[in-house]
This record gives sequence, structure tokens and C-alpha cells, in this order.
Amino acid sequence: MNNQNNKKNDNNNNNFFNDNPMLAFGIFALAMIIIFKSLVNDDGLNNIMGDQKIAKTEKVKYSDIKQYIKDDKVQSVKITSSTIEAIDKSGNIKFIAQNVPAFDEKLIPLMEERNITYEGRIGEGLMAELIGMLLPIFIFFGIWLFLAKKMSKGMGGILGAGRADKLINSEKPNVKFDDVQGVQEAKDEVVEIVDFLKFPERYIELGAKIPKGLLLVGPPGTGKTLLAKAVAGEASVPFFSVSGSSFIEMFVGVGASRVRDLFEQAKKDAPSIIFIDEIDAIGKSRASGGQMGGNDEREQTLNQLLAEMDGFGTDTPVIVLAATNRPETLDAALLRAGRFDRQVLVDKPDFDGRLAILKVHSKDVKLSENVDLEIVAKQTAGLAGADLANIINEAALLAGRLNKKVIEQSELLEAIERSFVGLEKKNRKVSEVEKRIVAYHESGHALMAELTKGATRVTKVSIIPRGLGALGYTLHLPDEEDRFLKQKHELMAEIDVFLGGRAAEEIFIGEISTGAGNDLDRATAILKDMITVYGMSDVAGLMVLSRRQSSFLGGGHISNDFSEKMAQDIDANIKATLTERYEFVKKTLKEYDGAIEKMAEVLLDVEVIEGSTVRSIIEEYEKEQGMESRLAHTKKEV
Repeated sequence: MNNQNNKKNDNNNNNFFNDNPMLAFGIFALAMIIIFKSLVNDDGLNNIMGDQKIAKTEKVKYSDIKQYIKDDKVQSVKITSSTIEAIDKSGNIKFIAQNVPAFDEKLIPLMEERNITYEGRIGEGLMAELIGMLLPIFIFFGIWLFLAKKMSKGMGGILGAGRADKLINSEKPNVKFDDVQGVQEAKDEVVEIVDFLKFPERYIELGAKIPKGLLLVGPPGTGKTLLAKAVAGEASVPFFSVSGSSFIEMFVGVGASRVRDLFEQAKKDAPSIIFIDEIDAIGKSRASGGQMGGNDEREQTLNQLLAEMDGFGTDTPVIVLAATNRPETLDAALLRAGRFDRQVLVDKPDFDGRLAILKVHSKDVKLSENVDLEIVAKQTAGLAGADLANIINEAALLAGRLNKKVIEQSELLEAIERSFVGLEKKNRKVSEVEKRIVAYHESGHALMAELTKGATRVTKVSIIPRGLGALGYTLHLPDEEDRFLKQKHELMAEIDVFLGGRAAEEIFIGEISTGAGNDLDRATAILKDMITVYGMSDVAGLMVLSRRQSSFLGGGHISNDFSEKMAQDIDANIKATLTERYEFVKKTLKEYDGAIEKMAEVLLDVEVIEGSTVRSIIEEYEKEQGMESRLAHTKKEV
């Protein structure tokens, strides 16, 4: 019973100090002052410094010490602001006199007459004593005010590491659904969330359970954050946005504290929306953390998030939205029913979506009447909303640089090239020999793209350096609006186009260069995927030998599941196929050698030619040689 009472008293004491941090700090400061004073007084200082070992100390009157000095019984004297200390000749006795006169004119001459050593201060009196007493108090009081000010601002924790106030962006967005284009399916999924936030009682009376959490997944730049703001804007509710990485600190427990603060604020302002961007920063699967369970701080933060999402019921109008482009890394507990049980794909836009996005971003810029945004939308397949916004901005910058009043189609097409290929490097010095190599190399690519069934037609050929290392490029933009599948002959056509550059160098230059390295790498990768993933070869039949973990960021982990013997067969098949296609490409280029020579000549002269010029050169050569046009059978002019 006594032990229980003692434990209870200890808990009460702990709670008292936890609830009164300023009082606890005041007690601590007072104790420090007392210790400091005990150290700086004369006896304490002497004892610490170890000046002299005294066997006996006697308190006497000032007149007695003065008489000892006269009788030559003293060897040294120490004078302070309020006391006089004297050590006798033997060094074993210390005489201390207090309440001495402020100043005795005869004392110092008397000590000098007896050759007595002395030290100390005379005449400073009460002022010196007050300064010595109050100075440490002022120092500790200043530190206390500084820390109290920090705590009063609500920063909490260790110098403000605990609370989330400064990390949360709280607003009522003006963004509406009309401002979010290209993701119509995603907008349809979140409409009922808006309706619930506007009229929660309608759903509560029916017993309906609106999802507490909604996860927006998709590639970077597709408008996940904008869609979340549009939900809050349509519902006219507070929008609390925070990045997942801001929860993670070096101090364990800080992230969990910030999660609690975030949900407390959202509940106070309910109905409201909490938006956590890049939630994979705190929501990664705990199974991948290793033997010790991974990062303790991240795991505690995740556990607190899970607990908070379970903490409010269906009658609490707080919706948690989160965004990620790595859904495959999230913990299973985060995705279970009752938490982020609904996932909304915010994917890259199709042709109609791209056109709508371009119209939204072109509202604030001056476009020429001759601009055709449909052409821009057709030539930007595979780009996200952020990329399209950047193209409009780049076109505006280009027009401004040329001192134009409006943006024309040429600036938009140049912005598209910058997005796909990179910036022009007109000032990069390229030798005439290298220019000639590049001209024939790109001509080989262009010719094979135009003559091969299933290849994407040429839009532009250039020998002007662009980007980080490209000395030239052949730009292929699709004629069709969107493609989601590729047939076997189209993949083989891509391989032939990649091999066209190297074959042209070998035939027309007489020697190959390093410029075809990337082409060979991409051709080999296509053939390997055809064998191990797509089942387009007799080597493995319908067996899937490689598995790639899907990821919106591209790449991902690849696991190969085949024997050493199969690996040798795959390598042999890839080598044989590349050799076969390379011989076919060289044969084709030799048949059209005059077209290649003409194309390279024009490139060396003007550096850039359009796809229409490439096709006209091929057609003229076919007519001169009396050849049946292969362009007519493989392409439709648009």
C-alpha cells in the first residue's frame, strides 16, 4: 500500500512539473544561483582553488587583527568588501573579522612597515556586493525569458521541433474544378467528397460512410495537388496542406507530435480537408525496414497517422487527401478500408485533355490568331499538365526575347523541341568532320523512319547540338492522337530506325563512331523485352522471364527469373537478330544512297530540315531511279 502511495505521489509530482514548465525552470534557476553563490564566496573559492590548507579558523574583531599586525604575528592579509582575513606566522590559523570599517588609512602603512603581504579591495563596499549578487540572477533570468518566449509562441518541444504550426499551410483555395483540366475521370471520383463537405447531414442521416481518406496517385506533374485544392475550393472549406517530409526530424517522437497537432487544427475548423503531399515520405512499408523495423521516427509518425485516421468517426467532416507517385511503396495498413481505401488515378492526359490544359494555360498569354493548339496537343503525347504549362511559358519567353507582340506557332513548336530534346547549343564548336558524321548519321535515321512500316514519321532533322550531349537529332512526333499499345512489327521498326545511324556512318563515312552507342543500347533493350516480357520470340515462348515493378517514376526494380542456359540463348538470339536487321538496314541505305547524299548535303548547308523536306528528297530520288515509291505504301501524307 505504501509503495502504491509513493508511486502515486511520484506520478503527481511528474505531472505537476510537466504541466508547469515555467515554474520548474524557475526552481532550477534558483538552485543554480545558490550553487553559484556558494562557489564564488571567499571560503568556497579558496577551498576549490586549494590556495592554502588551514587547520583552524577563528572569528575575531577588527581591532584584534590590527593588534596582531602590530605585534608582528601575521604573515599575510586578504581584504574583501566586507571582511578581513589574516594568516598567522605558523600558517595554521586564519583570523576572520567581519563588519570592518569602510576605509582605514593606517592599515596599509602598518602592513607595509611589518613587511606583510596583502591583497584585495578596499572601499567598494555595498555596490560591489550587490553587483556580485545580482549579475548571475540577471543572466539566468534572461535565459529563462528567452525560453519562455519560445514556448509561448507554441513552438513546443526542443527549440520548436514538436509542433506543426509553422509547417502547415492553411488556406481557403480559390481553385475550382474548371481550373483543373485533363483529369476528368479523377474529378468525377472526388465530386461526392465535395458534396459531403457541403451537406454532411444528408449522408449521416442515411447512414452512409464517406471515405475518411482518399489517395491521389499518378506521375509527377499531373495535377494531384491542384485537384486537392479544387476539392477544398468547391466545398469552400479550410485546406490544411503539409509535405510528408516535414514530419520527419532527427528527434524521435517529433513527427508523431506534428501529426497530432495537424489533426487537432483540422478538427477545430471542421468541415475541413487535410492534404499530405508526398505521403510516401512517412508511409513507406514497415516490412522493408530491415531487422530492427526501419527508421523509428518514421515508424512512430506512421503509427500516429494511422491512429488519428481511426480517431474521428464518420460524423466528423474532416477528409484526408494524400498524393504520391510511388503507391507501390506504401504500407498495407495505410491502404486498408477505413483509411486510404479509395485510390484515384491522376494520369497523364489524352489528346482532349492536353488540348483543354493548353487552353487553360494560354488564357493569360497573348496568342496569335494563326496558332493551332490542336497541333501542339497532337505533338505533345506523353507529357503531363506541368510540362504543357511549361511549354506555354517557354513559348512566351521565346516571343519576348524576339520582341514579338504575340506568341506564334513557331515559338510553340520550338518550346516542344526544347521539352523533348533540350536547348540548342549554337555556340558549341563542332568540327567539319564531326558535322559530316552527324549529317550522315541523322540522315540514316530519317530515311529508315520514312521507309519502314510501323515507324513514326519524321518531323524534323537537325545537326545543331542540343541538350547535354546530342550533336544532332531526328525528331519523331506521332501523327495519331494517342497510342497505348505497340505491335511486334512496330517494335522491329524502331530497331531498324535505331540501327540506321550506325549503318549510314559505315557505308558513307567508311568508319563508325561513338555516336551510335545510345541507339544500340535502346535497340538491345527492345529486343530483350520482346523476348523476356512480351513473349514475342521462340526463345522463351510465352514464358515471362523478367518482372519489372511498376512505378510512375519510371525504372523500378527488375527481377530476372531464368537459368544460365536461358540467358545464353537470349544473348545469342539478340545478337543474331541485331545482325540480321543491321544487314537489312545497310541494304536499304545502299539502295537509297543518292537520297542519303542529298539529305546530308542539305543538312550541312542549312543545318535543319523539316520532315516534309525529307520526304520530298526521297520521292525525287525514287522518280529519278524509276523505283516504286515505298513512301506511298507505308505512309499517308497529312
